[in-house]
Amino acid sequence: MSAPQTKAMTHREILEALSGLLLVLFVALSSSTIVSTALPTIIGDLNGSQTQYTWVVTATLLTATASTPIWGKLADLYSKKLLVQIAIVVYVLGSIIAGLTQNTEQLIAARAFQGLGMGGVQALVQVAIAAMIPPRERGRYNGYLGGVMGLATVAGPLLGGVIVDSALGWRWCFFIGIPVAVIALVVLQKTLHLPVLRRENAKIDYLGATLIAAGVSVILVWVSFVDSSFGWVSWQTFAMVGAGVVLLALATFVESRAAEPVVPLPIVKQRTTALAILGSLAVGMAMFGGSVFLGQYFQIGRGYSPTEAGLLTIPMMFGLAGASTVAGRLITKSGNIKPYVVTGTIILVLGFAGLSVLDHDTPLWYVGIAMFLVGAGVGMSMQNLVLAVQNTVALRDIGAASSTIAFFRSLGGTIGVSVLGAVLARRVSDSITSQLAATGASPSGSGSGISALNLGSLPPAIQHIVRSAYGDATGHIFLISMVIAVVGVIAAVAMKPSKLRSTVDLAAPKPADEPELAVAAK
Repeated sequence: MSAPQTKAMTHREILEALSGLLLVLFVALSSSTIVSTALPTIIGDLNGSQTQYTWVVTATLLTATASTPIWGKLADLYSKKLLVQIAIVVYVLGSIIAGLTQNTEQLIAARAFQGLGMGGVQALVQVAIAAMIPPRERGRYNGYLGGVMGLATVAGPLLGGVIVDSALGWRWCFFIGIPVAVIALVVLQKTLHLPVLRRENAKIDYLGATLIAAGVSVILVWVSFVDSSFGWVSWQTFAMVGAGVVLLALATFVESRAAEPVVPLPIVKQRTTALAILGSLAVGMAMFGGSVFLGQYFQIGRGYSPTEAGLLTIPMMFGLAGASTVAGRLITKSGNIKPYVVTGTIILVLGFAGLSVLDHDTPLWYVGIAMFLVGAGVGMSMQNLVLAVQNTVALRDIGAASSTIAFFRSLGGTIGVSVLGAVLARRVSDSITSQLAATGASPSGSGSGISALNLGSLPPAIQHIVRSAYGDATGHIFLISMVIAVVGVIAAVAMKPSKLRSTVDLAAPKPADEPELAVAAK
C-alpha cells in the first residue's frame, strides 16, 4: 500500500529545509566547475596527458553514476536526511585526499572517491525536494534549484581561476568547499525533517549495482584507449566490448528478478520514464561532454589565464540560471512541462551548432552567444526531465525513479566526456604531429617527458602549434555534441503531454499485496 499522506509543509518550512539542501548542492556542483577551470593548470603541473585530463573528470562521473541508483534506493528505505549527511562526509573526505595528491594517478583515484559523495548529494537533493513538494509546485522551487546551479557554475570557474592564479595554488580548489560542506551539515540537521518510509525485509540489489558499474566501466576504459593504444578491430576491442555487453546483460537479468532492484524496470518501461531517460542520456552526453572542454579551449587553445577563462564562461551560466528560473515559474503557473522541455532541447542543439565552428581565432562575442544558448537549453530541459518522471510515480518510489534519471544523465555525461575526450586527444595529437612535420621538427620536439598541456615548459614555436591544435580541434567535438543533442529533441517531442499533479503522492493506491510501510517521523 502507499504511504499515508503527510501534512503539507508551509512555504516558510520548505524554504528553511531548502536552505541546507541548496547549500550542499552548491558545494557539490561548484566543486566540479572550480576544477574544470583549474584542470589545465593542475594536469600541466602534475605533468599529465590529455587522456589523464579526461579521466580526472570521467572518474568522478563514473563513480557518481554507478552509486546514484544505490543512493536512490536507500532513500526509499531509510532516512533521506541521514543519507544526505553521509554523502556530504564522503565528499569532504574525497576533497581532502584530492588536495593532497602528488600525481595524476592519485588525483584520478581521489576524484573517483569524491564522486561517490557528489553523486549522492546530487541525487538525494532531488529526492528530498520531491518528498516535500507536489510536482505542480515543484516547478517554482526548481527555479531556486536553477539559480543555485547557475551561481555554482558562474562562481565555480571564476573562483577556480582566481585560486590558481593566486598564491594559494590549485590544491585549494579542493579544500575551498570543505568549510561550506560542514556548514551545510549543521543547517540540514536543524532544518530538514522528512518522514522515513521503511519496507519490511527490504534488500538492496548490490549485485545488480555492481554488474552495472562494472559493465559501464569496461566500456569506458575501451573508449579511452581504442584507436590510440589498440585498433577498433582488435582482440582488445572484442574482449572489452564483449565483456561490457555481457556484464550489462547480466545486470538486466539480475535487476528483472530482484525484489528491490536499484533500477526498477517496471518504472523504466513506462513511456514517460523511458523517453526522459533517452532525453537525459542525450542532454548529459552533450552538456558534460561539451562544457568540460570549454575551459581547456580558452586556456590552451586561446591562451587566456584561468581567471579569464572563468569569466569567459559566464554567458553559458547566465543562460542556464535565467532559463531554469523562468521556465520553472511558467511550468508551475501552467502545469504543463512538455513545451518547455521540447524548447530547451531545441535551443541546446542550436547552441552546439554555433560552437561546432570554433577554431583558435573565433570572435569571443560569437562564442558567448553560442554558450548562452547551450546554457539556456540545459536550464530548460535537464531538471524538467526529472520532474516529468517524478510526476508519474508514487512517493514510495520517488527515490528510485529520481535516481534512475540522474543515473542515466550521469551515464550520458560519463560516456560523452570519455568519447569526446578520446576524439579530442586523437585530433590534437594528429594535428601537432602534422604541424611539427611541416616545420621540419621531430614529433618528439615538444620536449622529452613534458606534457603538451604544460605550455610554460615548451618552446614558443611549439606553444603556438599546441594552441592552434587545441583551438581548431574543439569545434569538432561540439559538432558531435550537437548530433547527440538531436536525440534529446526527438525524445522530448515523443513525450506524452500531461498536467503536473498538485499532491506529493499519487492519489490512486498501490496493490494491497505489497509490503506494509511503517512511517516514522524523522
